[in-house]
Amino acid sequence: MNTIKPKRAILILEDGTKYHGWSFSESMTSTGEIIFNTGMTGYQEIITDPSYMGQIVTFTYPELGNTGINKQDNESIKPFLQGIIVKNFSNKPSNWKSHQSLISYLRMYNIAHIYGIDTRALTRYIRNSGTMNGCISTENLHTNHLHHKLKLSFHSKIQDCVKIVSTNKPYQWLTFKNLSNNYINTYNNIVINQKNLRILIIDFGTKLNILRELSLYVKNLIIVPADTEYTTILAYKPDGILLSNGPGDPQSIPYAKKTIHCLLKYNIPIFGICMGHQIFSLALGMQRFKLKFGHRGLNHPVGLNTNIEITSQNHGFAITNDLLINKKIFLGQVNYNDQTIASISHRKYPHFSVQYHPESSPGPHDSKHLFLHFIRIIQLTKKYFH
Repeated sequence: MNTIKPKRAILILEDGTKYHGWSFSESMTSTGEIIFNTGMTGYQEIITDPSYMGQIVTFTYPELGNTGINKQDNESIKPFLQGIIVKNFSNKPSNWKSHQSLISYLRMYNIAHIYGIDTRALTRYIRNSGTMNGCISTENLHTNHLHHKLKLSFHSKIQDCVKIVSTNKPYQWLTFKNLSNNYINTYNNIVINQKNLRILIIDFGTKLNILRELSLYVKNLIIVPADTEYTTILAYKPDGILLSNGPGDPQSIPYAKKTIHCLLKYNIPIFGICMGHQIFSLALGMQRFKLKFGHRGLNHPVGLNTNIEITSQNHGFAITNDLLINKKIFLGQVNYNDQTIASISHRKYPHFSVQYHPESSPGPHDSKHLFLHFIRIIQLTKKYFH
């Protein structure tokens, strides 16, 4: 049971709106983009997802911490987000995998947090007003001072969040060493039939479950930094290239767009996920735009005509449906909530991308088949072009 006494905390938005609550954190002030996630499960995966770099996540589910924190469900080696906003914490976690409470985890990584506010009212406010910056503070509760500090903190140039979360040097994913017994037992038949293929993952902030899913089918996974040049990528002689998820504005990393543009003309299958989808689209000459309040949750319907899949999503930008669709690009799916692009495929080369998370961590499993689809595309490409 948690014995740490809570202290008063304040959340203030850039338009001056304020919320008073409580926190178990040390005296600190943290600024970031205030966003919300509507998922009812998976708070550990969300907190450790590198795509939330620079953001303060509002959880609409009313209570967090019931299942504690375990060692198997992390999506990165450490959390990168700026803070979390919660209605209520559970201080008595109960789960067979749990080894630590959520509150102690937040304190261990010094993650700013505030609880005791109406998170659904805050979410409605963001939906109506649009995503905005804000800050959580436990060291200073003076509204005017925090509002001034908040404005100053976001006058700087757009930050390249990807380089912060991406690996600094290439490495190989060691399948059986990195898979827990749970994953190996569950997918034993697939693991036995691993293909002798080489897939290169460009790390824009990749979630570990993407690597876990790929390693069920492929023996050789190589992860490289986000700023790796295309000549270096080609030197690895990859059978396929995966463009991972990641944080921030895809337009803030022009080096990635340049690299993918150079790779497009080769018959090396490319699979883009979330940020990878956006960079792939920009490399094709398409445009991105910022969503009013983003897509972040576990129940986003995508499809085309009479087909539908329920997907996990986490992005604040989307790609404009422009004239390239039906000429160079085939539109595969749209988001049924707002008709934004959900997946595309190249009409000439074996490249495709999706604006959601098929690794389903957390979330539904409807789109997990895309990893096997990627493997089959690689096999067909090797058969006809090698």
